[in-house]
Amino acid sequence: MKLLSIRGISDCPAIGKIICIGQNYAKHAREMNFDIPKAPIFFLKPPSAVIFNHEQIVLPSISSDVHHEVELTVLIGTGGKNISRETALQHVAGYGVGLDMTMRDIQLEAKKNGLPWTLAKGFDTSAPLSEFVPAQMIGDPSLLGLELTIGGSLRQSGSTSDMIFPVASLIASISQYMTFETGDVIFTGTPEGVAQVHHGDKLDACLKSADGSALTSISVTVA
Repeated sequence: MKLLSIRGISDCPAIGKIICIGQNYAKHAREMNFDIPKAPIFFLKPPSAVIFNHEQIVLPSISSDVHHEVELTVLIGTGGKNISRETALQHVAGYGVGLDMTMRDIQLEAKKNGLPWTLAKGFDTSAPLSEFVPAQMIGDPSLLGLELTIGGSLRQSGSTSDMIFPVASLIASISQYMTFETGDVIFTGTPEGVAQVHHGDKLDACLKSADGSALTSISVTVA
């Protein structure tokens, strides 16, 4: 059982469902030649996909094109179903940064054939997760910055203000179909700039406040 880390809190929950949002930034949807969604697109990763700071991403042998996707992550503290948008943020325990590692060649082949994305998104080590910052320290999650560097070179930089569906809307929408439980994590989508990773790459992802200061980060390497 893997436990999630919340800054300043010793009694942390075990990882539950990992619910990921696709195409939640218009520029990313366009760079992938996907349509802009009219409702949230979501899929699942298993808890076994999670790794933490200073661990390694293992590239599956079946793929020759694994991509990085830096994302705001949301930790659910209080579960519920049919949650209203107005009360949605009250269910959040913390915010972090994560990487939705994607076997892009496997994903595109699945999309072409009308098949699920599970294999492309849910392989072991495909969900690096940072420590979470308590929600009360964040305030408005729509005013945060995301940044990813590889070997010190900036690869992705975006703002959660560009989300098509903000955090409260995502929680309300998902909870119509899936009951949230303590320890569930939402990956909220990635801004533009996704690209292939290679053996030996060092990926550093950071969540920043509106003034640009670092809130939490994660550093992982590609085995």
